[in-house]
Amino acid sequence: MKEAVIVVDMLEEFVNGRLGNERTRSILPALRRFLASARQAGKPVVYVGDAHLPSDPEMAIWGPHAMKGSPQAETVEELQPQPEDYVLEKRTYSAFYETGLDLLLRSLGVDTVVITGLHTNICDRHTAADAFARGYRIVVPEDCVNAFTEEEHRSGLEYLKAIYGARITTSDELAQEWAQVTSHAST
Repeated sequence: MKEAVIVVDMLEEFVNGRLGNERTRSILPALRRFLASARQAGKPVVYVGDAHLPSDPEMAIWGPHAMKGSPQAETVEELQPQPEDYVLEKRTYSAFYETGLDLLLRSLGVDTVVITGLHTNICDRHTAADAFARGYRIVVPEDCVNAFTEEEHRSGLEYLKAIYGARITTSDELAQEWAQVTSHAST
């Protein structure tokens, strides 16, 4: 099993901007630690964030948000991509739709995606749907995803587990598993 961590929409707009709230900010510490663990374990980290154009379909639902080239479409300071990470832009809910993510993951030999970021019931859900349709296994550390409300977050997790067979875990549990594999490989 070769995992890659997908960081969905951890952007200024969704954390500190018009669509941000305390719930979205609450995952920053766990996600920051988890990304460090993933890099230490040699897992690819791929950031995929909104970079909208005025004609994108989401404008009719959410209004202008995370517009391409704007400060609101930038990754939050606490989670800045590292030089070895990958950064892709998206214009719809899914991190896969017309972003090149599938090609990147396949070229890296990845068969399992670890979905993190925002929002559990929207972009994470659509990303999971496209991952499932492409044959990837799905893992979701529940402390590294969130939604606008607790109900949306919980129902999102339940949906991912029931419909896509996602393994719901925690960032600490997954990081521990990776550390054990790494230590066994070096002995």
